[in-house]
Amino acid sequence: MSMLTIIARVTDGLLLVASTDSSTEINRTAEIYRDQAKEIIKQLNPRSEAKCSIVSEPMIFHYLIEHGICYLTLSEKSYPKRLAFLYLEELHEAFVEELRRDYSEDWLSQIEIVSRPYGFIKFDKVIQRKRRDFLDPSSRDNMARLKNDLADIHDIMKKNIQEVLNRGEKLDHVSQISKNLASQAEQFKWNSKKLSLLALWQKYAPMAAIGIVV
Repeated sequence: MSMLTIIARVTDGLLLVASTDSSTEINRTAEIYRDQAKEIIKQLNPRSEAKCSIVSEPMIFHYLIEHGICYLTLSEKSYPKRLAFLYLEELHEAFVEELRRDYSEDWLSQIEIVSRPYGFIKFDKVIQRKRRDFLDPSSRDNMARLKNDLADIHDIMKKNIQEVLNRGEKLDHVSQISKNLASQAEQFKWNSKKLSLLALWQKYAPMAAIGIVV
């Protein structure tokens, strides 16, 4: 089912928890998927779709955003989409429940002020348990989950990973251009200041020299 699960803060992409399937072999392909997941999260903002699926053959990412927190998972394309989103919804509920237990009603502010990555890594235990629960789509519990789920998933946006990566490259390019323009503007401002000082020097230096001679 889930090869990778990440919980992150939407405003800046800070990773709060990252969990991989312990049976997943760590290889170049797994690293590529992790990098793609980080790029997806990096591009999120408060106006992003609350639910989205992103195809990265032969796998697919699904994410859910609640309270400014993104819950993202990577699974095989053959895994039922509805079950994948039920998995994310149960993760959200369990995460909030644990935060409420630790921080009471102040739990959301803890998400907002945390500054170090993986600040809630202890939640990985819950993720691992949920992953096992959702492992087999045909299990009795999962069949019951699907039967009781009334959510309509047909309107959930679907994208291709290349669209996301291309947009990221464009945003990085625009960001670099903005930085270059800001740097050039600062340089122009400094050059203008030097020219003004030079003009003042040329204007008043002879008078100062005469004053010194006299």
